[in-house]
Amino acid sequence: MACVIGYVELLVAVVCFVLLRHWRVHRNTSVIITNWPLVGMLPGLLRNVSCIHDFASHLLQKGGGTVEIKGPWLANLDFLVTSDPMNVQHILNKSFANYPKGPEFKMIFEPLGDGIFNSDSDLWKFQRKMFQLLMAKSKFELYMEKTIHRNVVDGLIPLLHHVSTTEIQVDLQEVFQRLTFDNICLLVLGFDPHCLSIEFPEVAYEKAFDNIERIVLLRHVQPQSWWKLQKWLQIGGEKQLAESLKVFDEFLHQCISKKQHEYNRIDQKDESNFDMLTIYMAEQQKQGQREYLGMSSDKFLRDTALNFLVAGRDTIGSALTWFFWLVSTHPFVETKLVEEINEKLTPKHDDKAKVFGAGEVSKLVYLHAALYESLRLYPPIPINHKAASQSDTLPSGHHIKQNQRILISFYSMGRMEEIWGKDCLEFKPERWISDKGEIIYVPSYKFTAFNNGPRSCLGKNMTFLQMKMVATAMLWNFRFQVVKGHPISPDMSVILYMKHGLKVIVSNRFCGA
Repeated sequence: MACVIGYVELLVAVVCFVLLRHWRVHRNTSVIITNWPLVGMLPGLLRNVSCIHDFASHLLQKGGGTVEIKGPWLANLDFLVTSDPMNVQHILNKSFANYPKGPEFKMIFEPLGDGIFNSDSDLWKFQRKMFQLLMAKSKFELYMEKTIHRNVVDGLIPLLHHVSTTEIQVDLQEVFQRLTFDNICLLVLGFDPHCLSIEFPEVAYEKAFDNIERIVLLRHVQPQSWWKLQKWLQIGGEKQLAESLKVFDEFLHQCISKKQHEYNRIDQKDESNFDMLTIYMAEQQKQGQREYLGMSSDKFLRDTALNFLVAGRDTIGSALTWFFWLVSTHPFVETKLVEEINEKLTPKHDDKAKVFGAGEVSKLVYLHAALYESLRLYPPIPINHKAASQSDTLPSGHHIKQNQRILISFYSMGRMEEIWGKDCLEFKPERWISDKGEIIYVPSYKFTAFNNGPRSCLGKNMTFLQMKMVATAMLWNFRFQVVKGHPISPDMSVILYMKHGLKVIVSNRFCGA
């Protein structure tokens, strides 16, 4: 027994010596995240998980745009992080076939099923083709504009007017989440959940959305074995994920079932019924397809709908939240935006609750530039997850092993002096406008808010239409002041939301409005 105790004491002493020596070597160097024996860089990651995007930006700045992260021994948590534009162009475009989403991504984002964000190869090509078909429908464009206009007029403006007259604080982020959830449910499912109203009703499946995204991001920084154990035991975050998925799937299946039941009775010429599910069901009937590359019709519709709900609700809600925070804290920009609306759209001051259409908002160059600038600093999807199917060498010189995970930090790319100059952290819409008054083109491998390469966002025009219609209506009719002392920081989620929301005080811009 004494011999065994002696060996244990010796082992403990050796481990302590190694750790102490390792700490002494690194404590006075420029290294800002230590690669410890056995546990790798996990302690540093966990210590900074609450501010992970800014921490990643700091790491990448010190590491020249690309850093290798070492996870615990045998935990399969090693990955490479990059914000180097040449690496981005190589991974997302030039060597696109070698960098699919990969099995790791699909495992982490399993709630998305086989939707367009989670699929590769033929299944991805088929889904992208179907979405292109949807975007090509002029009736869908008209339906989209009418839907956004109606929800702004009947939901957003009355709520903001109520808030301004009662002089209460409101979380603008929650307002946008509710508005965009109403919009995307109508566009995808043909169903109006009426989330946005003065009463701020509790909607279980909308809240389930947030839980799903939050827990999925945690899978990025936890050892796979740990969250898989939680899933198997149904404890912790994985239990919450399962419960949230059940709530949201029940909602989705009810909508799909109802739409399938009503489909044959719908007048296909009726533009009020031209939602995504209706179009996809029409395509099913036209092609006589009941299965899609191994997926049943119901699963295909479920996964497709969920992916588009995530894209259409969360990305736009996030973008609008950061945009209005930036505008409200930069009075000069706000003044120029209102002046542009007044000059180019010539609204009258006595025109109450003025809401502008698609043709009108397309004239606003400075608004377009301000939205681009906001997306540069705060991209709704801050990271892109890839895996190499074959070994490769990046333009930066880093060697990539087969199946190695890669994280592209879109958030960090907007903060690179090499791309945007020394004023890269400043909110300056003017950087996007040429001397001729036109929007300056920046390659998508540098401005990555809408991704790059074959997977570039197909819904970019739809996104900008919604943001412009909402932004012009709000800027023309109201002023927004961020509550003094309200903390602003990114949340721990797949989508770049604000951790504490955006509390504002709303006032009418024109007397009598």
